Amino acid sequence: MSPQAKAVIFWATGVLAYVVAVFHRQSLGVAGIEAAARLDVGAAGLSTLAMLQLLVYAIMQVPVGVLVDRLGSKWMLVIGAAVMAGGELVFALADGLVPGIAGRALIGCGDAMTFISVIRLVNIHFPAHRNPLMVQLTGLIGQLGAIASAVPLIHSLHTYGWTPTFMGAAVVGVVSVLLLLTVVRDSRPERAERQPGLSAAWAEPGTRLGMWTHAATQSSAAAFLMLWGYPFLVQGQGLTPATAGVLLSTLTLCGMACGPLLGYLAGRFPLHRSRLVFTVIGTSAGTWTAVLLWPGRAPLWLLVLLVVVLAANGPGSLIGFDYARTFNPAARIGAAIGIVNGGGFIASMTLIALIGVILDLRGQATLDDFRWAFAAQYPLWALGAAQVLRYRGRTRRLVPVRQHR
Repeated sequence: MSPQAKAVIFWATGVLAYVVAVFHRQSLGVAGIEAAARLDVGAAGLSTLAMLQLLVYAIMQVPVGVLVDRLGSKWMLVIGAAVMAGGELVFALADGLVPGIAGRALIGCGDAMTFISVIRLVNIHFPAHRNPLMVQLTGLIGQLGAIASAVPLIHSLHTYGWTPTFMGAAVVGVVSVLLLLTVVRDSRPERAERQPGLSAAWAEPGTRLGMWTHAATQSSAAAFLMLWGYPFLVQGQGLTPATAGVLLSTLTLCGMACGPLLGYLAGRFPLHRSRLVFTVIGTSAGTWTAVLLWPGRAPLWLLVLLVVVLAANGPGSLIGFDYARTFNPAARIGAAIGIVNGGGFIASMTLIALIGVILDLRGQATLDDFRWAFAAQYPLWALGAAQVLRYRGRTRRLVPVRQHR
């Protein structure tokens, strides 16, 4: 078998593991109402579950980035899949907030090991000019896990109940472990001889440009998909669970369609990557403004427009990884990717927590309460856009203009 064919097989197996990781990550998103009842928690408690999952994920990004530079992708993927399977098992048996938190923390920990490892496979085995498209394809295919965590998971919860549903998710994780052990090999063509430079990666302005790009573009859709979109659509907008599930799946499907386009544009017009980032931020903020200011419940067409616009958030955030690749050598690419990914998920965690706190302070889950809660997005957008401008300026002063916009 040719090296190119092996590279594709290793990457495809890693992407399948990422699909499973996304399924685990977002399995709480459509189970929020059931989780509140089973674990006997309110909006702040639900926020705690999602926030701590993301907190563990974000904290693990830099250590995982350093470890994947040293140990390779295979074992990080295997360990991550096994830890997530254990987390789903704990969550399946949880009957209170503490075991629920433990389950979601394990899922966050294993999830943190997955995407970085797959992107490392791309950087090692594929030529640089293909990287933007391959990263977008990785994110695109990974969203199949989000689709599986929407309508099918809702159906399973309503048909089989809590414990069978999440024990089934644990079994899926075990299958992922076995597949990774069987297929993936760490026969990397070039292994970095020197130790990765975490401090050097952080000192590079291009790394922080990527981090703020990821943070500014990802957080809105992440909060919507991971926890608050389903309650907002069902309790706030009065949609049926089935319709809400279809909208969440529509967001994911549109993101899958948008990913290759943004990957092509980022690779074809590297001087204009930041313009793509500002377009994603601006359209997201504008559409949310229309939804939140609409008198009464928003019409279905506007909610469809919202999910279509939010679909660009995930692919847009992946431009941050392209900045990390552009400005860092291979020896520290894992550390740089960890910084970029961690920053994005800290922003998402912050937004999820703020929404839950505001809902609890308001005391109910009415449409007006959700309006105030989702208004927490605007300061994050403003901060993220300002920092992208700041670090774009720094990179322009340090390297030739043709390399970095």
